[in-house]
Amino acid sequence: MSQIQPYGPGASPAAFSRQSREIARVVNRSEVAVIKTAAAAHEADARLDAIDHIAGRAMQGVAMVGQLEQQLAQLVPLGTSRLQAVSDMHALLSVNELADFRRRLK
Repeated sequence: MSQIQPYGPGASPAAFSRQSREIARVVNRSEVAVIKTAAAAHEADARLDAIDHIAGRAMQGVAMVGQLEQQLAQLVPLGTSRLQAVSDMHALLSVNELADFRRRLK
């Protein structure tokens, strides 16, 4: 890159024009870099929001199923192991769904 010379009374209009174009190119490259960085940050923010939403929903579902499991086990103690199996399966499927969602975000 050539050195930018200050524009003064002795500078030619062609030199001024060349310097203006060079400055415009530098500014444009800088603006594009800033826009790309902002867009990448916006994308990452949206992905995190989506993951937070899905993870929160999964945790809420697992907690509700766990609570129901406990209540039903108190009512029917002989079904405790089966209720635990259903609850565990629900938790596992919720985790798998969260992992699948994360893979789809790439």
